[in-house]
Amino acid sequence: MSQPGPNEATAVRFEDVSLRFGDAVALDHVSFEIRAGETRVVYGVAGSGKTTLLKAALGLVKPDSGKIFVFGEDVTNFGESAWFRVRAKMGILFQEGGLFDSMTIAENVAYPLINRQAQHNGNGSAKNADERVRDVLRFVELERTLDKFPAELSGGMRRRVGIARAIVTEPPLVLYDSPTAGLDPITANTIVNLILKERDLRNAASIMVTHRFQDGHLMANFRYNPTSGQIERLGADGRHVTTQFFVMHEGRLVFAGTQAELKASGDEYIGKFAR
Repeated sequence: MSQPGPNEATAVRFEDVSLRFGDAVALDHVSFEIRAGETRVVYGVAGSGKTTLLKAALGLVKPDSGKIFVFGEDVTNFGESAWFRVRAKMGILFQEGGLFDSMTIAENVAYPLINRQAQHNGNGSAKNADERVRDVLRFVELERTLDKFPAELSGGMRRRVGIARAIVTEPPLVLYDSPTAGLDPITANTIVNLILKERDLRNAASIMVTHRFQDGHLMANFRYNPTSGQIERLGADGRHVTTQFFVMHEGRLVFAGTQAELKASGDEYIGKFAR
């Protein structure tokens, strides 16, 4: 069956994308798409191409062949200045949070917001960003950390600040690179619950690279209910979220399917990520 053509409802679309770093294959004929409100959970061993997938979607690396569409635009050959405009509609949570050590928490969170304002009107005002920064830190339950520095926070708190910075511009697409790595299970679940909350409040497209099966399980089977303010299991009210699981191996997308299909796979490598 042929896939529909790229359009603005498609947040990201890869068409037969390949990329090498010297002799190393980073992406090998990768094709997929994700639309508003959908989730893609990406598994794979170290070096399998997971983070490169995110970097290509962000325009941080350029494919050797194939095409990449973001919000309906063919961005494959975009220069850096054109990418600034596209990235204004994207949020990214880097591994370990990726915060600036020399900036306060408020300054860290305001950074993408001020940059976007500067692109639109030629100047960025921290004052204009203050209210939004407070709102988004309240969203991640860290509004009292405005004047602290990253070194003063725990690992889980820094990750929550990273989420706040990723979503401060209310982007329709958010990329999460190992958001729960190195965290204890309780803190990791708190982080995923915040990601669920952002996805379901904003109908954002979410791509999550992770090593934890539990992260994918939560994304596929739970949603945020704005009425109750709680995370609840899907299905009770007939609502659903489209979550697809990817498994990467040596740059190839060797599996794409539902959680049930992932668990049913008889492949030894794919099976590692189904438990």
